[in-house]
Amino acid sequence: MLDVRDVRVRFGDRDVLRDVSLRVDDHEVVALLGPSGIGKSTLLRVVAGLLVPDAGSVWLDGTDLTDVPPHRRRIGLMFQDEQLFPHLDVAANIGFGPRMAGADRASITRRVETLLALVGLEGFGGRRVTTLSGGEAKRVALARALAPEPAVLLLDEPLTGLDRELHDRLAVDLATVLRDTGTAALLVTHDHDEAAVIAHRTEVFTGGTV
Repeated sequence: MLDVRDVRVRFGDRDVLRDVSLRVDDHEVVALLGPSGIGKSTLLRVVAGLLVPDAGSVWLDGTDLTDVPPHRRRIGLMFQDEQLFPHLDVAANIGFGPRMAGADRASITRRVETLLALVGLEGFGGRRVTTLSGGEAKRVALARALAPEPAVLLLDEPLTGLDRELHDRLAVDLATVLRDTGTAALLVTHDHDEAAVIAHRTEVFTGGTV
């Protein structure tokens, strides 16, 4: 269970986040809905450990993560621009997290194959990521985020930049993958329909508060 408690972030003389509190239960997908520029992605950075808040704390399964570095938080993050490694093929991108965690080659191979099947990209392991379509890149980014088996997955506008037909199809696929894997997730979006399809519950984010 992810528990965000009274988080405040101030940039200069502006409070970007003001006493934000929310929770995501085991296996639950929560959408954080609101327009661009009001601090939704900032909150994800705090949860991931990429930004230290001015006040408040983030807890996971009863543990305070304040002094826990990002790579030890068991929190995954899928960026809106994928941020795949261009010098690595699809399999190496997906297997990067488990490899950094010290997994052996055989288990990494099995994990990659399982995730490729899960996101509908069987046989794509040897492809260069620079040859992928926009939808394929999103699927690889999702598989890479899931590969280390995070306790919570953060999704920062994960379907941005896709045409509407592909966006809607991938929203359904994303919801299916999260439910099939039982992954708890916090989704940031400005799209009401996307939130309704993917999330179990939606929280409206306005002016730095939930």
